Amino acid sequence: QVQLVESGGGLVQAGGSLRLSCAASGRTFTYYAMGWFRQAPGKEREFVSAITRTGSSTYYADSVKGRFTISRENAKNTVYLQMNSLKPEDTAVYYCAASAGGVSTYAHSYDYWGQGTQVTVSS
Repeated sequence: QVQLVESGGGLVQAGGSLRLSCAASGRTFTYYAMGWFRQAPGKEREFVSAITRTGSSTYYADSVKGRFTISRENAKNTVYLQMNSLKPEDTAVYYCAASAGGVSTYAHSYDYWGQGTQVTVSS
């Protein structure tokens, strides 16, 4: 079992930045690949970014590539999502998730989810 708690969301103007954090507790953090997903009102949950267990490889949705950076600090059991050049269309609830089966861009591959943190980007 892994418990995930996101933080760092908030209201920001377009062009601004936020850094999301996801703190994990429970089973060994390095056992899991980690991902970030988001869900806007009336839309399905979508993949944002993912990182392998060691952090050696990262993956991004085309919509955030070049603007968002995922990283993990295994000694602190934490994964981050640095979001720069934010746009109004980035507004959503952001979720972190843990996958025991390896990195994936599919939500159904993830075993544990956080409660989400709201990100709102004003124009």
